[in-house]
Amino acid sequence: MMLPKLSIIISAPSGAGKSTVVAALLKQLPQLAFSVSACSRSPRKNERDGVHYYFLDQDSFKHRIDAGEFFEWEEVYPGMYYGTLQSELVRIWAEGKVVVFDVDVFGAIQIKSKLRAEALSIFIQPPNLDSLEERLRNRQTDNEQKIQLRLAKATQEMEQASAFDKIVINDDLNEAVERVKSLILDFIQR
Repeated sequence: MMLPKLSIIISAPSGAGKSTVVAALLKQLPQLAFSVSACSRSPRKNERDGVHYYFLDQDSFKHRIDAGEFFEWEEVYPGMYYGTLQSELVRIWAEGKVVVFDVDVFGAIQIKSKLRAEALSIFIQPPNLDSLEERLRNRQTDNEQKIQLRLAKATQEMEQASAFDKIVINDDLNEAVERVKSLILDFIQR
């Protein structure tokens, strides 16, 4: 009997804690494997190509779109592309693991529409926009213009929460991780 090729899609507005939740889950659940996304932005401090993202220049990203190499992709901000290479899914499923996507909201909706019942989509929601703004500022990775852009986008993204299978409010990180872990275990053991 062939096991289904399952996936977990975790999404949230920037700064809501999705990457922190994903990192905790990957440490606790060895049956999961992280799908490394591709992006057209420059690496931040401490980010490594092939570990955090596949960093592509804009022309290379567009060439791969044209070549059909992406399972999904999105122009998240003007001129800034993010996406999932088909090769990532093939690699992880060949290992017999469950794919974990850490993606933007609209990319998550695309993935869910393609994978349907074989994917669990979870929206990590900040308690409110004020706490989200505080988290973005505390990261100290973006200038004021970028923070305002992220906050405007967060409002649009939070309106999409109902498109997800489950919503987890991240007002306490440990509780959010445990809630998401429980949802994942229920899904993969069904």
